[in-house]
Amino acid sequence: MASLGLACAALLAFLSRKLKVKEDPKVAKIEAALPGANCGACGFPGCHEYASAVARGEASPTLCKAGGEKLTKTLSEILGIKIGKQDKEFAIVHCGADRTKRKKKAIYAGVESCIASHNTFGGEVLCEYGCLGMGDCAIICPFGAIKMVEGLPVVDRNKCTACGKCVLVCPRNLITIEKINAPDFIYVACNNRDKGPETRTVCSVGCIACGVCQKLTNGVFYVEGALARVKFDKLNEIRNPKEVVGKCPTKCISYKQGEL
Repeated sequence: MASLGLACAALLAFLSRKLKVKEDPKVAKIEAALPGANCGACGFPGCHEYASAVARGEASPTLCKAGGEKLTKTLSEILGIKIGKQDKEFAIVHCGADRTKRKKKAIYAGVESCIASHNTFGGEVLCEYGCLGMGDCAIICPFGAIKMVEGLPVVDRNKCTACGKCVLVCPRNLITIEKINAPDFIYVACNNRDKGPETRTVCSVGCIACGVCQKLTNGVFYVEGALARVKFDKLNEIRNPKEVVGKCPTKCISYKQGEL
C-alpha cells in the first residue's frame, strides 16, 4: 500500500508539471491590485476570473466598481494602455419621504425587512411606491455606503461603488445606478407614477408631474408616465438648479452640491 501510494504521488507530481498551464504573469499583478471583494459587480464570478479576462484583453479594466478610478489607473499602467477619465457612478434613492413624512395605512409588526413588509399586503406605507424604511439596502451594501436617516436610506457617494446589490434587494425598485458627469447633482426623489391628485393623497412630497422643472431646464428634466425624470448625462446643462428646487411645488427634487 505504501509503494502504491508513493507511485501515485510520483505520478501526480509528474502530471502536474507536464500538464501545467502557464498563466500570464499580468494576471497575478492585476489580481493583487484588485480589492478582493469578489462582489461580482464587474460581471465575473470573482476577482481572479476578472483579472484573467482583463489580462487576455477580453474585459475592460474599468469594470471594477469597488476599485474606482484609482484602480483603473493602476490597471492601465500594468497593461501599458491609456484610459480617459471615467464618469462617476453611484446609487440614487428615488424617494424623499422619511418616517416623519410617510402616511400609513396600517401598522406592520412582522420581520424587520422591507421584502417581508412589502410581501405582507404591501407593507404599512400608504404610497405603494414609497420607501418602507427597514434598511435592507443598508444591510446588504458590502461597502457601508448606505445609512438609514429617519428611516430613509442615504447614500455616501464617496463610498458607493455602484455594485448594484441595493438595486436588487429593494422590493419597491426605488434605487437606480446612474452615471454622473457633473460636479453638482440634482434628481427627482420620487418614484410614484400615479396622477397628481392621487399622489397628493398618499404623500406630501411626491411628484405631481406639474412640468415646472421641465420648463425651467429646457427639457433636461422631463415628464414621462406622470413622473418627472432627469437626463443624467445632461446635468451640466442645468444652470439654475436652486431655482428648479425652489419652484417645485412638492419639494420632491433634491440638489447636492460638490458631491463628486
